[in-house]
Amino acid sequence: MSHSDHSGSQAAGLRRLRAPKPVQVVAVTSGKGGVGKTSVSVNLAVAMALDGKRVMLLDGDLGLANVDVMLGLQPTYNLSHVIAGECTIDDTLIEGPAGIMVIPASSGKRNMAELSGAEHVGLVRAFSELQQPLDTLIVDTAAGIADSVITFSHASQQIIVVVTSDPQSLTDAYALIKVLNRERGIHRVHVLANQVQSPREAREIYDNLRRVAERFLDITLSSIGFIPHDEWLKRAVRRQRAVVDAYPAATSAVAFRALAKTAANWGLPLGARGNLEFFVERLVAGDAPAGVPA
Repeated sequence: MSHSDHSGSQAAGLRRLRAPKPVQVVAVTSGKGGVGKTSVSVNLAVAMALDGKRVMLLDGDLGLANVDVMLGLQPTYNLSHVIAGECTIDDTLIEGPAGIMVIPASSGKRNMAELSGAEHVGLVRAFSELQQPLDTLIVDTAAGIADSVITFSHASQQIIVVVTSDPQSLTDAYALIKVLNRERGIHRVHVLANQVQSPREAREIYDNLRRVAERFLDITLSSIGFIPHDEWLKRAVRRQRAVVDAYPAATSAVAFRALAKTAANWGLPLGARGNLEFFVERLVAGDAPAGVPA
């Protein structure tokens, strides 16, 4: 090997060492509001952080943001300032419980709820500027089938659809899964039953959704368990705390910790998929074979 070949491969090796690791990106979404989606996002993020993971939580409900309210945080900047070019995503970061980093959105700004598809894509790409060492990004999307929901879900590697026993929740969850499958070619979705009274109720919710989705769509649904109806969770919400942090022995907290272990086992992506993705350059950097500049 010539000196130039050796130094070239050495430089490529150093670049790979410096390149941030791929980030696991999990979108938490739902067909309709009021099913506890944000509560799931917050508690999953905090539970993973308590397990030693470096976690970032993006409030992707751009016009009706409430992650900061749910955690009692008072951000200086949010995504509306990023969109307006007044600051970077880095400037919006605010620390939450267990050291999670929260990216807040703005509440009650209609222009944020009406961003164009190109602006949603721009937001996803803006994550490439973040330099923080990070294991997991949780994206709390809006409810429904708006463009932001579909784009953020498509740009994530894992999608959790939160459903309850409310028939409308199931109907709207199916509509969302149908759009993700038919318009974005997504073939796998995780289903989380929330606010359930028993394991049997959770099983029925999942079976009803799976039966319809797998009959009419080219998609595989997987059940990732359920979160029980729990008064301690409501109490934590009133205190603007995550239940896993405030009441770790509560039945819902135990369920969220189990969900965090399940999500951790999904592992990291092996490389870029070739479409819009959060932190795509970290995936591409991880793809580079030895001797090829990353």
